[in-house]
Amino acid sequence: MNRKVTLVVPEAPTPAAGTLVGQRRIEKRGIRFGVLDNSKGNADHLLAMVIEGVRAALPLASVVSLRKDVVSLPAPKAILDRLAAEADFVVSAMAD
Repeated sequence: MNRKVTLVVPEAPTPAAGTLVGQRRIEKRGIRFGVLDNSKGNADHLLAMVIEGVRAALPLASVVSLRKDVVSLPAPKAILDRLAAEADFVVSAMAD
């Protein structure tokens, strides 16, 4: 299965290319999709719509949805480790 997914990073200037630390194979059973809610108001609603849209476009094997406790702090290592272990790609959202 070959599907093209375009990722948009809303940062300026464009970040320098990073080092590839590993590649993940997408299994035929589908993509393991991760979402990280930053705990701002309505982020959960936005992420639910993102999940619905991705599910309509791509086969998903699983969805792991985690939430940060504090908006102003980075996600704890345990959350990032779980997302890295359980997801092929992750979307993080904030809203208000």
